[in-house]
Amino acid sequence: MTLSTDEARRVALYAQGLLGPRLRGGPATTLQRLRGVQLDTISVLARSHELVAYARHGPIPRASIDAAYWGRRSVTFEYWSHAACVLPLEEWPAYAFRRRAFQVRGRRWHYLEDAAASCADVIRRLRSEGPLTARELGGAKKGGTWWDWSEIKIAAEWLLDTGELVCRERRGFQRVYDLADRAIPTELAQVEWSDEECAVRLVEAAGRALGVATAADLAAYKGVPTKLVQRVLDDTDLAPVKVQGWERPAFVAPGATDVLNRRVRGRSLLISPFDSLTWDRPRTERLFGFQHRLEAYVPRHKRQHGYFAMPVLGGNKLVGLVDPGRRGHTLVAKQITLQTRDAARIAAAALVEAASWVDCTEIAVERVDPAERTSEVEALVAAGL
Repeated sequence: MTLSTDEARRVALYAQGLLGPRLRGGPATTLQRLRGVQLDTISVLARSHELVAYARHGPIPRASIDAAYWGRRSVTFEYWSHAACVLPLEEWPAYAFRRRAFQVRGRRWHYLEDAAASCADVIRRLRSEGPLTARELGGAKKGGTWWDWSEIKIAAEWLLDTGELVCRERRGFQRVYDLADRAIPTELAQVEWSDEECAVRLVEAAGRALGVATAADLAAYKGVPTKLVQRVLDDTDLAPVKVQGWERPAFVAPGATDVLNRRVRGRSLLISPFDSLTWDRPRTERLFGFQHRLEAYVPRHKRQHGYFAMPVLGGNKLVGLVDPGRRGHTLVAKQITLQTRDAARIAAAALVEAASWVDCTEIAVERVDPAERTSEVEALVAAGL
């Protein structure tokens, strides 16, 4: 099978829940569809995991998103996948390959002054007191920079890496640590897969979430080494496919191309910079001809598109960027970057819907690039409100 770039985009967008009817069933459906939602502390319009669900379900209550991921009925856990992600609980056995790799490495990038004593103390406290946050354990930071963690915090994160602890809950967006032997159901805890068996399951999950992907795409999506992905591809249910313009072989998930035989509508949306649609820069450029870089960690004077510039999706294209903010009940478009002729209309529609979702009654447009389209954007926004 050979796919055009346009067909590959349609397949990918549908697989990601961003083409066709909005997903039903609440945020838990999003997690099952994507097989992982990245977490981040930055909150502009909302936190990224909320923006991911909003893009697929529309303006749903934000409290329902946290309840789906960390509520009493949630079936999730947090771990390192593409990055720090909330994941379906049934994938716990599949990350054994990474837990073993951490154990072999022997330490994370932080240094523990007395690893044995600190880890033993964390386990003892959790065993006797139940699930606790880092603050409840004794403090998350020493008081310096963001990554200047306390000994207890480093120990808890190390035990999380190696699988002795697990996070299945958050309080005030703080991780709650618990003992894995208490929090992971026995039927999952007793599963023991080899690295190859783990990779098969994660590669298939990535394939379904991406629709069509190269081996490198599949590796990046679930944090599996590329060499391991290549070793197991023949054991998965993914089928080889050629995508015009792609230099490397691609693979397609079962049923992923069925969308090409259907008429489906696109949407006008603001996409989180941490959304799985655009996690991987090379894939984003290959699929959409669109370059995107999160500039939150770039010095202000070097930013081109803004602190939290969100890609704007219009149908099956990425048409520009919006760097949003809030000022009371006003959604502030600090910078709008338009890259196509129809980008003004699409960005305005996306801004109006987003403003309604976050209870903003006004939209202020501060800067448009190119500047000569400012009045066009302002008129479209005003008409939408």
